[in-house]
Amino acid sequence: MQRMSASGDAAGDGRRSDGPTPDPMDEYQKDFEAAEKKIAGEIDPGIRAVVVAVGVLVLLLSFTLPHTGSANGWDTLVYAQSAVDEHVKLPSRIFVWLALVFGGIFSILALVTRRWFVAWIALAGTAVSVVFGMLAIWSRQTLPVGEDGAGPGFGLVLGWITVIVLTFHWIKVVWSRTAMQLAAEEERRRAAENEPGRDDWTV
Repeated sequence: MQRMSASGDAAGDGRRSDGPTPDPMDEYQKDFEAAEKKIAGEIDPGIRAVVVAVGVLVLLLSFTLPHTGSANGWDTLVYAQSAVDEHVKLPSRIFVWLALVFGGIFSILALVTRRWFVAWIALAGTAVSVVFGMLAIWSRQTLPVGEDGAGPGFGLVLGWITVIVLTFHWIKVVWSRTAMQLAAEEERRRAAENEPGRDDWTV
């Protein structure tokens, strides 16, 4: 009886061991997903990185050129006396701040960190600065009667064109990464739907 019981226990153990063998890849799945999420949060601007870097340099150069009359971009930024004398309006001051912060600082940060959300911030800021750049040029062309002041200077126009170029390239970079993220999410969703079927062929 003891032999039968022992053999029965052995048979039972054998039956209990008959089950799906854990997939060795499961233990690496979390690492794969973490790496995928990290890559999905990064940008790869490629040759556009060179264009953006040159654009930032041109933008900073435009600040040293006449913004209007004797006031350059830096004078407008800090509202120096030369900017006061030229009756520089609020749109011009907002434009140079937006251009410097988003077109300059955040563009460099996006290139250095290669983070998608930083590139998105640079895109949003430069897009808004395009609007204020247009208003700045318009404000220099429509001075009230009795106010002395020059029209839009070369530095203002160059800075406005530069932020337009930066906005265009950030749109391309952000959109291409967004499309890749959507494709990766769709691929993960399909893999999750097919996950239960793996046990059918696992021995």
